[in-house]
Amino acid sequence: MAQNNAAAEDGPGHEVVLITGAARRIGAEIARTLHRAGVNVLLHYRGSREAAATLAAELNAERPDSVRLLQADLLHSRKLTELGERAVAEYGHLNYLVNNASTFYPTPLGEITGEHWDDLMGSNLKAPLFLTQACAPALRETQGAVVNIVDIHALRPLKGYPLYSAAKAGLWALTQAFARELGPEVRVNGVAPGAILMPEDEANMYTHDEMVERTALKRQGQPADIARTVLFLLREAPYITGQVIPVDGGRSASQ
Repeated sequence: MAQNNAAAEDGPGHEVVLITGAARRIGAEIARTLHRAGVNVLLHYRGSREAAATLAAELNAERPDSVRLLQADLLHSRKLTELGERAVAEYGHLNYLVNNASTFYPTPLGEITGEHWDDLMGSNLKAPLFLTQACAPALRETQGAVVNIVDIHALRPLKGYPLYSAAKAGLWALTQAFARELGPEVRVNGVAPGAILMPEDEANMYTHDEMVERTALKRQGQPADIARTVLFLLREAPYITGQVIPVDGGRSASQ
């Protein structure tokens, strides 16, 4: 049995995970997958309260009081510290953190603003840094684990998205750095999705189709592909830390 699981079983009740941006899309699938594995879920959302409440009701119907909602704007550093404290207080302990929340849109060179910087760097890099820092003491107590949702464009920058690519590159490096900072008690890894879901806006549609065409598998992935990898890294990989696993259909292996 993994080291973090053994420690958790000695503690009170179910294991607990905090997932940011968990109301919809990939975050919601991660929540469902970890919940099916018996983990209590702290479901963070910023503005998608209705979607978050619907998901919580669905999962709580399967296992009462196994999902609770936490609202916070991750762009505010003080809110990140508060979110970490609230997460620990909900069930009295915290085993896992999944930094999933992200902002994604193009910022062509010449059009980048300070607001773009604050938003893209804030959601993709600053928030995972400060939230992990806030949760670190609790995660050390349970010998827990962190998974950051990175992006294959951290290593292969996407044209038209220099700021997003740089933010995810920072998160990739932060994943490795925090593995050193938080070891040996806490493992820190990442998952780098490729073309998983259709974008919600037309601005990103061409980019998505191009990514699918460049995969070795020639097809789009599914949120479940990411969620299963997250579960593996949290539960079944006691000797893996400081690693980022691309889940991209072979896109990162091609030119």
